[in-house]
Amino acid sequence: MGYESLWQKLGLDLEAHEGLLNGLGKVYEQVFLAQKNRPQAMEYFDQVVGSIHGARVEELFKAKEESRLVVGTFCVFVPEEIVWAVNGICVGLCAGAEVGFEQAEELLPRNLCALIKAFFGFKLARVCPYVEICDFLVGETTCDGKKKAYEIFNSLKKTYVMHVPQKKDEESLKLWLNEVRRFKEEIERASGREISVAELKEAIELINRRREALNRLNELRRADPPPISGLDTLLINQIAFYDDPVRFTTKVNELCSELEERVKKGQGVCPKGTPRIIVSGCPMAIPNWKIPYIIESAGAVIVGEESCVGRRNTRNLVEVSSSTVDGLVENIANRYMGIDCAIFTPNVERAENLKEMVSELSAQGVVHYSLKFCDPYTIEVHHMDNAVSSLVPTLRIETDYSQEDMEQLRTRIEAFLELLK
Repeated sequence: MGYESLWQKLGLDLEAHEGLLNGLGKVYEQVFLAQKNRPQAMEYFDQVVGSIHGARVEELFKAKEESRLVVGTFCVFVPEEIVWAVNGICVGLCAGAEVGFEQAEELLPRNLCALIKAFFGFKLARVCPYVEICDFLVGETTCDGKKKAYEIFNSLKKTYVMHVPQKKDEESLKLWLNEVRRFKEEIERASGREISVAELKEAIELINRRREALNRLNELRRADPPPISGLDTLLINQIAFYDDPVRFTTKVNELCSELEERVKKGQGVCPKGTPRIIVSGCPMAIPNWKIPYIIESAGAVIVGEESCVGRRNTRNLVEVSSSTVDGLVENIANRYMGIDCAIFTPNVERAENLKEMVSELSAQGVVHYSLKFCDPYTIEVHHMDNAVSSLVPTLRIETDYSQEDMEQLRTRIEAFLELLK
């Protein structure tokens, strides 16, 4: 089905957009479709990516015609339950490719993390229908680069910014609770609806079910051999940010049922005893698959992601035990304050969580992945490495979205995997 008229309505540069989709299709075929012994249920997720700017965008367009609020987000700190509670739709927006960087660098410094330049580039190059279809975007102060960049981005697209504290103490929690309350008021104002207890509980349970499905998927990766590749699991986590949550949860659970049968039969995506790797660090947005692709094509299997596009986003659920809206809002704030992002100081939880993952998943090595110029993660890798280097071998990688360092990274990763044999 053609979506050109829809993209034209959204103001996309059709020629540039076609080039982006063609390039994505070729990379996807090489990285994902060339894998052997993939679960049959991955067919749904392949279809989602095959129509990445089509079917879901059309659903969002129809929702806008029904006066539903569509909100774009850049971070797992944005409490999406509040958006869903007004019958709105929350869509993750971060971009994972070098698109529009030349335009972005007219507004931003060259030596800035690729993720920030990418979401500027996708907007300035007019190739992202999700940005265009949103009523407004929600940013957050998770790093200096983002919080200053949002000031500029607001001139391109209306952007509401939430202040995330940098410490985890009683005063910081109070500050964050007030931020979540203000966000609730903004969503109510924008949607013209006042959130009820029943609506907020329903939204919390909706997103909790999605997290539970992803946690079920993660648990199945304990098996040796793992029933699914790290690449496919990463893809599923990436799709979670923009797909319909009810349909997505159903499809993940269908996949998990298939994987459980595989585990019972001892079937996996690789031979038993294949080196088991955890990738720890910065989030990876579509189509940032470079590091996982190199790791798995070099003969290892990724069994866990200590990342916002991974365990950090699904670990904790929101309690639904309150009978008031404010009580539920407080539960939401408590849950999100439990995220172990590198912005926090000190950040003991993150190191402890990584050690726990190494043990639970029987990992044999950890790859610390950081985007260049992402100060929180590039600096915190020192503590993270100290936490697990006595347990398993580790490798530090600092890169960006370019393909120029592919062979250099491959050489380093292959040498690292040799240590695990």
